[in-house]
Amino acid sequence: MTLMFYRSFASHTSQRVLRRRLFVLLCLSIALLSVDRSCLAQSYQRELSGREQIIIRNPDGRVFVTTASDEQQKTVSIKAESPGVPVPDTDVRTTVTDGAIEIEARGRGERNRIDLTVRVPQRAKVRVETSAGAVDLVGNFREAAVETNTGTVRADVPVESLSFSFRWTASRPRYFSEVELPKVKERAGGRFEIAGRLGDKEAKKEDRVRLDIETVRGVVLFGVDPEMVPSDLRERVLTEAARAIIRSGNEELVEAIHKVSPRFVGEYTERLPRLRANEPTLIARQTSSKNFENVANSNATSLARLNASVTDHNGRAISRLTAKDFVVIESGEDRTVTDVAPSEAPFNLVLLLDVSGSVEERLDFIRKAALSFANTASPQDRIAIISFRDDVQLISDFTTDRRLLAERIKQIEAGGATALYDALAYTLIHTLRPLGNERTAIVVLSDGDDNRSFLPFPAVLGALRESGALIYPLYIPSGLIPTSSAPKAESTLDPMRTRFLTLASRAEDEGRKLANISGGVYYPITRLDDLQRAYDDVVAQLRTSYTITYASNRGASKERERRIRVRVRSEGATVRVSPAVSVASP
Repeated sequence: MTLMFYRSFASHTSQRVLRRRLFVLLCLSIALLSVDRSCLAQSYQRELSGREQIIIRNPDGRVFVTTASDEQQKTVSIKAESPGVPVPDTDVRTTVTDGAIEIEARGRGERNRIDLTVRVPQRAKVRVETSAGAVDLVGNFREAAVETNTGTVRADVPVESLSFSFRWTASRPRYFSEVELPKVKERAGGRFEIAGRLGDKEAKKEDRVRLDIETVRGVVLFGVDPEMVPSDLRERVLTEAARAIIRSGNEELVEAIHKVSPRFVGEYTERLPRLRANEPTLIARQTSSKNFENVANSNATSLARLNASVTDHNGRAISRLTAKDFVVIESGEDRTVTDVAPSEAPFNLVLLLDVSGSVEERLDFIRKAALSFANTASPQDRIAIISFRDDVQLISDFTTDRRLLAERIKQIEAGGATALYDALAYTLIHTLRPLGNERTAIVVLSDGDDNRSFLPFPAVLGALRESGALIYPLYIPSGLIPTSSAPKAESTLDPMRTRFLTLASRAEDEGRKLANISGGVYYPITRLDDLQRAYDDVVAQLRTSYTITYASNRGASKERERRIRVRVRSEGATVRVSPAVSVASP
């Protein structure tokens, strides 16, 4: 009917008037949409005169409590929002007495839950009671207490003079702390507690902080960035991947593993021989003396290496480029290019295969996929195959013998949890780092979901930046995984607990980060037969890549302040550059 109206209208009206009226109708439609959205975004806000005690009850939603930045601010501000229907005044009740403010949100179920954000004066006493929603306490409280059922509690409070007690009433503790905590004590009735003091025990009363958390079976995060929390918080025996990472001596990775299993890390490191002071961390590879002679005459303090993928305007590889064809600009200054490995130069490729329980029913397919990749790679490329579940297994070390690889691929087995981050760090630190300055790349075949690693994802990114390896994640989405093991939808009520109990839905974002940071390419596999096309493209990408060594002035500026650009003296060339890494001297 609407279409008929416009046809009739157009037959009696000029095109100019028609366009004008259509524009007015469009504006009215946009305005109506805007009004609708503003209604949906409606939230409850209120500000009250401060009191010493603030009590917050929220049965279904999340609670975020912070202290005011201004010490003189004595008001309490309340904001209530919902991912579902708007929050009317009647759904948030506040009661003010001489000594306390009580804030209570009405239970409306998870879909229409109410999330509370409360800002209180510094040195206030706060108590939060909730059920499944996450609770965040950030600031300078005098006392802070939380009582919850399954919600994750994150506390970030001053530790200069802190007494604390974390209690679990119906489960073994799951926690993660920035500082080392006392040992867990088991109480009567299946209860567990971690309690103690930090900082100055003799501090004045007005400087002390008290923190009490009681949960039935929730997770406690103490003073940590949620992004740095690993997938599995249970203290457990070290895997071979974890032990290899510890042996590498990478302080950041070792510290991350230590936070999860301090007792086992301590016992293992005590048995390790100490590294000699002059023991190298990288194995130097042969580089021409002429190139290093040029470096000796430059003002650079070190050598750096990066990968540059060079293509024409049609995306085809530009071959046969040499050092004189490249210009490297670091922090605004031209640098001397000392060596360029041609795009035809061989790579050391690692095929990292996820064989955890989430893909167990596709084991035959994984074997065929591994064999297909081995046959697709260039004959001069050396290939190693590593499978992983809750630990890693070396299927084959580097070789160009495709027949040997085919035999080793038959040994792949599946089942168990998924320790993707540990497997990536193991490959970077244990498998690729001894290759020094050689060209390296990792092809990851996985669903991208991690639920068992000692390491958090940001720690892996840090190791990747220092490696110089290209990463090509080939991630098969959950829709292609058998229904029995497909991940559940991620809940926003308690995102942290969802990470520990189900496969998270963040795989795609992390896969893209791995590729972007390394200079590789991310391939979302939407159909199983897309894998061969992805393999073909990975091999084509490798053949566009030149490895450039140049004289860097890294010592003169901080790493984060450096900006690197690469130009090619070839008309129409497009360059994609990976991060620069230090090169081991001969």
